[in-house]
Amino acid sequence: MNQKSRLETQYSETIVPALTKQFGYKNIMQVPGLSKIVINIGTGDAVQNPKALEWSVEDLKQISGQKPSIRRARKSISNFKLREGMEIGCIVTLRKTFMYEFLDRFISIALPRVRDFRGLSDKSFDGHGNYTMGVREQIIFPEIDYDKVQKIRGMDVTICTTAKADEEALELLRQFGMPFRTR
Repeated sequence: MNQKSRLETQYSETIVPALTKQFGYKNIMQVPGLSKIVINIGTGDAVQNPKALEWSVEDLKQISGQKPSIRRARKSISNFKLREGMEIGCIVTLRKTFMYEFLDRFISIALPRVRDFRGLSDKSFDGHGNYTMGVREQIIFPEIDYDKVQKIRGMDVTICTTAKADEEALELLRQFGMPFRTR
């Protein structure tokens, strides 16, 4: 039997009614929700050190629980010694239960472990209800063994929602417990 995660249950039981009341939706299908979470690690030093990409793939695999897809350069850039088709990053897309489980761990475990954390900026929305943030080090995730890390790497986490406007997406993520800065 497929068990719902804590955030999935919270979404259906408390967040949907709260957003319906706040924004005055007439239909439950108008209420915004999460569609996917994309985690991306760019390894620019993979040009000189091919092992760097393997380490990034392994870290992303442990963080997300899925096998990452390798990304290749789309065009050559001579200043960076980069040729078209070289492997330079890895990406993973989480949906459904994996997405809710990752978001739960990210909000409740990983973000509190960030040094000098004062909250997330509410200015990182793209105008279509999607939120992107950068994480400076992968060691904030408990799945990563600090002693086995070869190099501290950052990553981009993009949360894609079905919201039509940034205000709706901001309120949706607040309801999930994202720690945005207060002014």
